[in-house]
Amino acid sequence: MDSIIFLIIIGGAIAFVIGIYNRLIGLRNKVRNGFAQVDVELTRRYDLIPNLVASVQAYMTHERETLDAVVKARNSATKDLQRSNPDNPGSIAELGMADAALTASLGKLFALMESYPDLKANQNMLTLQGQLATTENKVAFARQAFNDAVNAYNTSCESFPANLFTNLFGFKPAAFFTVESADQRAAPKVAFT
Repeated sequence: MDSIIFLIIIGGAIAFVIGIYNRLIGLRNKVRNGFAQVDVELTRRYDLIPNLVASVQAYMTHERETLDAVVKARNSATKDLQRSNPDNPGSIAELGMADAALTASLGKLFALMESYPDLKANQNMLTLQGQLATTENKVAFARQAFNDAVNAYNTSCESFPANLFTNLFGFKPAAFFTVESADQRAAPKVAFT
């Protein structure tokens, strides 16, 4: 009789630990899925930028430095996106900095574009502007979903009793996808007024 009670207690404890493990796996997979969505939207954003630069290049011949800065920031962000890993907080931070630099350079580009009336009326430019605005919204939504998944995962990892097993099972805290400064938090202005 005592051995049956002991086996029930051991079985219950094992089931409890398995439940914690499975919950952490599920939450970690949500973080990875959330990052995959960020990856899709950032890739779309990065793919639009060469078209944008090509469209404005003919109009903005005297703004080569700004165009080069956008291309350089885009290439850097693309490389960081390819190297990023949601399980590595450092790579998420690097991606956040590279994306913030790209956002800042795009902001400068859009500010300069205001000075070119022919460019503001160009249909191709208006189409790209609309696509970029839509993509910026999708990027913001994907970042929020990723950060929500990170929050749920980190909270579960830090909460009792799961925190007793996180190191044992190799679960590490995930990093939020943040932007470095208030100026960089704003999406680049893509509307001509």
